[in-house]
Amino acid sequence: MKSLVTGGAGFIGSHLAERLLEKGDEVIVLDNLSTGRLENVSHLQGRDDFELRLDTILDEAVVRRAVADSDRIFHLAAAVGVKFIIDNPLESIEVNVQGTENILHAANQDKKPVFLASTSEVYGKNENVPFREDDDRVLGSTTISRWSYSCTKALDEFLALAFWREKRLPVVIGRFFNTVGPRQTGRYGMVIPRFVKQALLGRDLTVHGTGEQTRAFMDVKDAVSAILALMENDDCFGQVFNVGGEKRISIKQLAETIKKKVGSDSEIKYIPYEEAYEEGFEDMIHRAPDISKINEYTGFKPENDTSAILDRVIDYFRSNEELI
Repeated sequence: MKSLVTGGAGFIGSHLAERLLEKGDEVIVLDNLSTGRLENVSHLQGRDDFELRLDTILDEAVVRRAVADSDRIFHLAAAVGVKFIIDNPLESIEVNVQGTENILHAANQDKKPVFLASTSEVYGKNENVPFREDDDRVLGSTTISRWSYSCTKALDEFLALAFWREKRLPVVIGRFFNTVGPRQTGRYGMVIPRFVKQALLGRDLTVHGTGEQTRAFMDVKDAVSAILALMENDDCFGQVFNVGGEKRISIKQLAETIKKKVGSDSEIKYIPYEEAYEEGFEDMIHRAPDISKINEYTGFKPENDTSAILDRVIDYFRSNEELI
């Protein structure tokens, strides 16, 4: 098949593009490099079965051509990362909403299957952990910038499900939880690459808040396996699935574990959220998925635990010192 990966020069997208090529697909990547990096796909360029198109999903004509040239669409392009969302609120809203609308309209012309990447952020401040796909959303005030991301991705889901119900467009939604691995940058607030780089440099590991907040991390290799499993099962179309790891770890414990694995003498420094992000910033206290639904439909379960994930990220940065 010929697969279109929007955001394919990004962290998850580049790993997905690799896996699709390994499976024998031809791959088109559409990316404007706002958060992606050419280096993520430079090893793929020059292949007859790979094409990189440097452009934006906000251009309807560009999207129509890319979709027309493809058999199926993996829509991962989006504004990502808490820091990026806060620093670029207008761009984030436009890309996440208008870009997704462009993709869905183009795909609907010939009913081409679409995978839509969503996020655990849609659950907001809900404390009913682990989150189930049908749980209520609990959000803060519109004056708190971070909740705009949750709202845009929820609107993406509403759009996708409306296209399924009214137009019978085959679309499946995956809500990602804290996906981690090589090529992820700490530039936009991602905690593991930030901690690893700080530890390798001997700097303080900066924990935002008390460090008691917990997260369940998933290796990007497992995320890609989940995406393909969902797209290759027709029973998944028209539905939403959590995609994430199962075991939670506190951010404080995460910092301590990374220090030990790196062999670092770095101190752990606690920084108020207001200092790290913005006045009035709110965070999820606990975040972890119930993945029983995706397991029931596809048999998917993550194969890599947190320790293995950290080892891969540490090895990646040690092998690419220029990124530290």
